[in-house]
Amino acid sequence: MNRKPWIASVSGMVIASLVLVVSPASASDYAYTSARNKPVYDYARVINVEPVIRYVTVTTPVKECWEDVEYTTERNYRPARVGRTIFGALLGGVIGHQIGSGSGNDAATIAGTLIGAAAANSASRNDPYYETTQYSHPVRRCETNYQSHEEERIDGYDVVYAYHGQKYATRTPFDPGKRLRIRVDVRPAPQ
Repeated sequence: MNRKPWIASVSGMVIASLVLVVSPASASDYAYTSARNKPVYDYARVINVEPVIRYVTVTTPVKECWEDVEYTTERNYRPARVGRTIFGALLGGVIGHQIGSGSGNDAATIAGTLIGAAAANSASRNDPYYETTQYSHPVRRCETNYQSHEEERIDGYDVVYAYHGQKYATRTPFDPGKRLRIRVDVRPAPQ
């Protein structure tokens, strides 16, 4: 039976010593620690808001199409130069034979043949060995061009606000409106 009163008196002493150890200073330290672990928020009155504007160049691809005409060239080869020279000689001989008469007829035929051959050979040297023919047909053509224009982009807002008679400035990613939620740092004052 003696044991129970002794346990009660020992527990009473432990409780009394704990009450004496906890002082107002340690209670304020405890309050400060929990306030520091959990941030305190309040609202401040917004005085001025200015958007921070940045200008950017935006480039957009634009496809443009139109109707065009495409030309193709076809080459047709002509007979060789030898054939032209022979043809010129024959033609010159016939003309020379028509011009001459009597004993001069043979001389005129020979002269006409030589002159016709020389003229045809000379003409075929200046002329290419082929003749060209051009054909046209419609074609749709397209190309991509780029158009650029300037746009305004808002990078944020410069905000001036008042809290407890003091003015502060900050930049926010949004327009806060008439009041701004702020975090208040609460610390004990030195004594």
